[in-house]
Amino acid sequence: MKIFVTGIGTDVGKTVVSAILVEALQADYWKPIQSGDLHFGDAEKVQSLVSNTKSVFHPNAYRLNQPLSPHAAAALDKVRIDLKKIVCPKTSNHLVIEGAGGLLVPLNDKNTIIDLIAPDYKIILVSRNYLGSINHTLMSLEVLKNRGLDVAGLIFNGPETPSTENIIQQMGGVRILGRVNQAPEITKKTVQTYAPIFKEVLKTLV
Repeated sequence: MKIFVTGIGTDVGKTVVSAILVEALQADYWKPIQSGDLHFGDAEKVQSLVSNTKSVFHPNAYRLNQPLSPHAAAALDKVRIDLKKIVCPKTSNHLVIEGAGGLLVPLNDKNTIIDLIAPDYKIILVSRNYLGSINHTLMSLEVLKNRGLDVAGLIFNGPETPSTENIIQQMGGVRILGRVNQAPEITKKTVQTYAPIFKEVLKTLV
């Protein structure tokens, strides 16, 4: 099973959720494009949070120096992101793939993050409550629907906000897989706490 973790925007909790899913499935992990933080990128963060020894962390297809939208970071590095060079790693294990930013973040002058999603991927959307998050979540779901892509489910990150979550579920018609109450600092213990919970949920996606 290949799971593509995307979010309604930047800093909504994709990396934390990815770490939990990697630990839950003892899955491999792949971040196709890393922009900025090359000394300790998302792959390194996830690796530092999981405890199992089975997971393999596959190299980024592109490593860009600046923490910008990939198209802008690539331009500064004098490269052009080519989808043909972003090849999903071969593995017999489950694979968690983490996107960058939201679905329509540009990779070049033609492609966006959504173009990295293959039809057979299980898509998990991460949403965090803030003013405007209902709009961003419903728009993300609509974009995926218009591409003919099915969302396996949505994970909320942060404290429970029933009025927001109920309207998203009602209008978005999306399955809620669970919640991660992200603390200011995420530790291995946090991941180990949530992994068994999501392991049971993920069984229903296989």
